Amino acid sequence: MSTHHHVPDERADEHRGRGALDGLRVADFSRVLAGPYATMLLADLGADVIKIERPGAGDETRAWHPPADDDGTSTYFLSVNRNKRSVVLDLTTEPGREQARALVAESDVLVENFRPGTMERLGLGHRELRARHPRLVYCSISGFGSGEGSAIPGYDLLVQAVGGLMSVTGTADGQSVKAGVALVDVITGLHASLGVLAALRHRDATGQGQLVEVNLLGSLLSAMVNQASAFAVAGVVPGRMGNAHPSIAPYETFPTSDRPIALAVGNDRQFAMLTQSLGQPGLADDDRFRTNTDRVAHRGELREILTRLLSARGADHWTDVLLAAGVPAGPVNGVDEAFAFARRLGLPGIVEIPAAADGADGRPSRQVAHPIALSGTPARYLLPPPQLGRHTEEILRGLTGHVSE
Repeated sequence: MSTHHHVPDERADEHRGRGALDGLRVADFSRVLAGPYATMLLADLGADVIKIERPGAGDETRAWHPPADDDGTSTYFLSVNRNKRSVVLDLTTEPGREQARALVAESDVLVENFRPGTMERLGLGHRELRARHPRLVYCSISGFGSGEGSAIPGYDLLVQAVGGLMSVTGTADGQSVKAGVALVDVITGLHASLGVLAALRHRDATGQGQLVEVNLLGSLLSAMVNQASAFAVAGVVPGRMGNAHPSIAPYETFPTSDRPIALAVGNDRQFAMLTQSLGQPGLADDDRFRTNTDRVAHRGELREILTRLLSARGADHWTDVLLAAGVPAGPVNGVDEAFAFARRLGLPGIVEIPAAADGADGRPSRQVAHPIALSGTPARYLLPPPQLGRHTEEILRGLTGHVSE
């Protein structure tokens, strides 16, 4: 990675088509979600990510369907594996491990999310590889760390349960529920990619790589932000509040004449505009609702009033009216409606990656767009998620003369 500052605008055209991480090679031993999400983000930004998979089955998520695309490939696998090349290595054999070591020797970064101790048993642990390659950035992702929690399997649902997220998700009179996506895995993947980039920055300055460790539980506790801080600072143990917010009101969903609408009123000015838009400006001067603290204290009464007013019209009507008045509001969309909304706003949403030139990777792949916009080195969509072992011979032949058997 370069240690230079960003390219000035007048020189940006020289870098069109290049990724910010061009020249960086990542040996990706990770599977399922947290690790593959992290390495896909790096690949989108230009890193050469080589996905090491086991013979026959590959990444477990290849078999996680339905749903699947027209070729029968799991959409779960497709979601986090674009812009990568797939190499099949049998790490249970010495030849396979030797090929893995040869690949690592020509890599800048290694990412793995095996259970702690597995890579060491394979002769691919941090200490052994860093002794040979001191510039290597070695990223280990685990469920509960490499100490006392190393034997606990790191599944997102389990972490949401024991890490407290489920205790604050769901209605007050209902049961605890998980988030509708493996959110902890995604957050951990983000932390892993950030840690890798920080370690690379340090390597640029010192010439030395280092070990980057992230775990699902630590990532969740950090990501619970205000809820975790409520306990750490004030000893408050938060509970389930449905869609309401413990510190802001009105900040939740409300019924309308057709479907729910979300109101995210974050300050007194927005509340005043809300009351005007609903034809009840006097509510902003009501002693029960004058400040946010007042509204939180009387949230039940406020919810009853707003529910009555909003029920007069549909969610789309109120969305148009409230947004025009500067009040954050919007309907509870389905995923299809969410992508349509992004299109209306001019955001990319879905992108299409062309099939490989030789056709070996099947038809074009529809993918969710990379979330980071860079003016000089934007994310690239060059390779569809690879077929298992698609690049084994190509990569091994280019390393040390090894070819696939």
